[in-house]
Amino acid sequence: MRAYMRACGWPSQSILLQSLLPSVSRATVTPHTPGTHARRHISSESPKPAAEQQPNESQPVLTDLFGRFHNYLRISITERCNLRCQYCMPEDGVDLTPNDRLLTTPEILRLARIFVSQGVDKIRLTGGEPTVRKDIVELVSGLNELRPLGLRKIAMTTNGIALRRKLGALRGAGMDGLNISVDTRDPRKFELMTRRKGCDRVLGAISEAGKMGFDFVKVNVVVMRGQNDNEVPSFVEMTHDDNIDVRFIEYMPFDGNKWGHRKLIGYREILDRLAHTYGSENIHKLPLEDNHTAKGYRISGYQGKFGFITSMTHSFCASCNRVRVLADGNLKVCLFGNTEVSLRDLLRSGCSDAEIVQTIGHAIRRKKRAHAGLDVLSQMPNRPMIKIGG
Repeated sequence: MRAYMRACGWPSQSILLQSLLPSVSRATVTPHTPGTHARRHISSESPKPAAEQQPNESQPVLTDLFGRFHNYLRISITERCNLRCQYCMPEDGVDLTPNDRLLTTPEILRLARIFVSQGVDKIRLTGGEPTVRKDIVELVSGLNELRPLGLRKIAMTTNGIALRRKLGALRGAGMDGLNISVDTRDPRKFELMTRRKGCDRVLGAISEAGKMGFDFVKVNVVVMRGQNDNEVPSFVEMTHDDNIDVRFIEYMPFDGNKWGHRKLIGYREILDRLAHTYGSENIHKLPLEDNHTAKGYRISGYQGKFGFITSMTHSFCASCNRVRVLADGNLKVCLFGNTEVSLRDLLRSGCSDAEIVQTIGHAIRRKKRAHAGLDVLSQMPNRPMIKIGG
């Protein structure tokens, strides 16, 4: 089951390249100095309204009008998946993009190099399910060669089904960290939720990854009322002896998953339940990390930690530092945004790196201060999860 952070978006609404490239032939690009913005802290205060700001062409390309520097790139490397999670994909499936319209490995690596040259220092591979891509190890190895340009972290979000046999090769190729998505530890429930078997394989991959020296191993759990919310304490127990980070993710809407308020269980309710189980005095809130998405906690005496990704009840737009490139080459500057720019078309039309950088800069400067609230999001149509890299 693919991580829910690549969950939702709205129908593609292409931006005309003419408006994005008003003077593309005169584009000049100043390479980003590695590390300059790598740890820039974004204030949690509300950014200045866009109407009061003017674009500054001399500012870093990956900085938007609200001062957010986007040093984190998520690349979807496939739309295919080896699970059929009920909340993730409509029961009758989705139409996949023809292969010739998906990014090739050289195209992915070129875009990655362009983004890194402008200050991206963390890249996450997503899908679909990235491990189904046959050249996944070679792709990671290619990204690893970008470290002299400033890339510090290579990570991947996976459902873990086919992960275990590839762990050694991925680690050797340069993979730093893993997010492994699993929403139940019950094999029978796993089969019902994913329409496939394989729970033991996923849990085995989590255990094995924890022993292989990855910088981090995170477990992503989408919490749904009446389906797996009773398993939250058992997931927290995974942090007792192992340095694992379990993140509980709020259930988000997308076309075909029959989202409703009744299925959404907010993080405050889950935290209250855990207080009854462990005692509030034994649950310790952790400091927020720069550009955080998760609110972290630790149980007294436990080795690992757990947290909440509150996309629906408490957004983290003010600290957002992420952009996404989908498997078809479309750039999304906001997961919940309804505009996309085709970088694939620029690559295949012979555009220079400078022209592509200018297009990326224009798209980022159009990023809104925040996405819509819960009431609006829950009523909007959107793309299926399998189409969204995140």
